[in-house]
Amino acid sequence: MKKYEVMFILRANLDQDAIKAEIENTKAIFTNNGSKVLEAKEWGFRELAYEIDHNKKGYYVVFDVEATKEAVNEFNRLAGFSETIIRSIVVVKGE
Repeated sequence: MKKYEVMFILRANLDQDAIKAEIENTKAIFTNNGSKVLEAKEWGFRELAYEIDHNKKGYYVVFDVEATKEAVNEFNRLAGFSETIIRSIVVVKGE
C-alpha cells in the first residue's frame, strides 16, 4: 500500500455535528476498503481562493492514509457525488 495525503473541503454551512459525521464517513471509506487513516487534521474554516458553488468559505480536512488503489478510487468516486464535499484532492506522499 502507498501513503497518500487526502484533502477535502466541506461546505461552510454545515454544523459541527454534520462536519464530524462527514469526517467519520470519509474515514470509513478508507477503513472499509482495507486501508488505514494514519492521521486526521482539521484545519477548520478558511477563505477559499475562489468561489466554489457559491461558497466563499469551506471547512478544510486533511488525512494521511496508507491506502489501496481501490480505496482511493472509491473516495474519489464518492467525493464526486457528495453534496457536502465541494472540493477534494489525493496526492501520493514521497513521490
